[in-house]
Amino acid sequence: MKIVVSYISSLYEKKETIKKIDESIADGIHVDLMDGIYVENNNLNISNLFLLFENIKKPIDIHLMCDKPSKYFNELFKLNPICIYIHPDTEDNPYQILKEIKSHNIKTGIVINPNEEIDKYNDYYPFIDRVLLMSVYPGKGGQKFLKETAKRLDELLKYKNKNEFEIYIDGGINDETIKLVSKADGVVSGSFVCNNVDFNKQIEKLKIN
Repeated sequence: MKIVVSYISSLYEKKETIKKIDESIADGIHVDLMDGIYVENNNLNISNLFLLFENIKKPIDIHLMCDKPSKYFNELFKLNPICIYIHPDTEDNPYQILKEIKSHNIKTGIVINPNEEIDKYNDYYPFIDRVLLMSVYPGKGGQKFLKETAKRLDELLKYKNKNEFEIYIDGGINDETIKLVSKADGVVSGSFVCNNVDFNKQIEKLKIN
């Protein structure tokens, strides 16, 4: 299982947190971008993003919690992310948006919120590379893992068996909750890793599960 780390909630300031993740045994860095419209919080500063990620070697994936996220693509593509996740209901033509992401050799991802049915996105599964299954409600760090996510993962796995996509779980991931989603391809963990001095020690706790 891949362990991707989010830097939103941390003991350290953003740039130092990202540097520590980059130097850790994490498999990648997760970037949460919020516009204050789709979710309440707003951290969408594209120019600052380039400063934060200069000289970073680990792959990054981007979760766009934004209304009309495609308007940021031209700049975000320059970061060479491995994957971009969108919420399909934030775009008028989400299929075209996913096609645009794919044209830049970037993996396409959709996000499923806790209050959305898994079969709602049945038509998307044949065309995407990843699903980010939220185990908390998007927009805030440090939330508790929603236990019904385990059953939702089992349901989503049925679609994965018919199509070729990866499943990542995002929200409230620690060394206990990760056991509930062990069938996933990867997880996003934030505060469990970054609110500690020793990032590698925390990541190792996740990797042994």
